[in-house]
Amino acid sequence: MNLEQVIASIRNVPDFPVPGIQFKDITTALKDAEVLHYMADELYEYYKNKGITKVVGVESRGFVLGSILAYKLNAGFVLLRKPGKLPAETFKVDYSLEYGADALEIHKDAIEADDVILLHDDLLATGGSANAALQLLKNFGNNPIYVSFLINLTFLEGIKRLGEAKDVHALIEF
Repeated sequence: MNLEQVIASIRNVPDFPVPGIQFKDITTALKDAEVLHYMADELYEYYKNKGITKVVGVESRGFVLGSILAYKLNAGFVLLRKPGKLPAETFKVDYSLEYGADALEIHKDAIEADDVILLHDDLLATGGSANAALQLLKNFGNNPIYVSFLINLTFLEGIKRLGEAKDVHALIEF
């Protein structure tokens, strides 16, 4: 298995979810055990010596590899969810997407002052959801925050919106 095989396993879906968007569908990569293991192992290798204590996954595709990374890093896993999905008291942030608007929430007791955080999502496009996640995580103080993506769509320059992150890494760049 190599990175080219992983890239080949990702399906391109034109005009989804709206016309003009070229959607990178990772479900075709996730269903292949060898590809899934490769992606998780490569991301783990990058972060294994960073002292991460909490992995924060962005709903919903960030949950898949995020929870695997938490397990492999011996860290806790925290969910960033759409509004109304978490049962206890939350912090909330609204944000814009390349094709609309959305919001994220996190439990107010999810992160401790001494946690080293790895924020994980499947894809970085314009940086809207990742920037919103970073804004949410500010509620917990000045924790070191690493940011991980499976895919970075570099032509959209979303990384420019993530200035507060300690380190931003993507396994694949398009």
